[in-house]
Amino acid sequence: MAHEIHAEMVANVLNVVAREGDALVEGDTVVILESMKMEIPVLTEENGTLTRLAVKEGDVVQEHDLIAVVE
Repeated sequence: MAHEIHAEMVANVLNVVAREGDALVEGDTVVILESMKMEIPVLTEENGTLTRLAVKEGDVVQEHDLIAVVE
């Protein structure tokens, strides 16, 4: 079953840490967001493979925007 990772706030995508095809373990960082001069790591909540990365560095995400899919 696919696990979607969504943005929790409006932020800039500062750094993309994981790449499509990477095997992820619960707690791994997928991307790092920047909001109000704070760096916020976005973590996966499940084990699996990153099958879709919906953002790139420099993108601006809105609350609830899709960041990635882990299957």
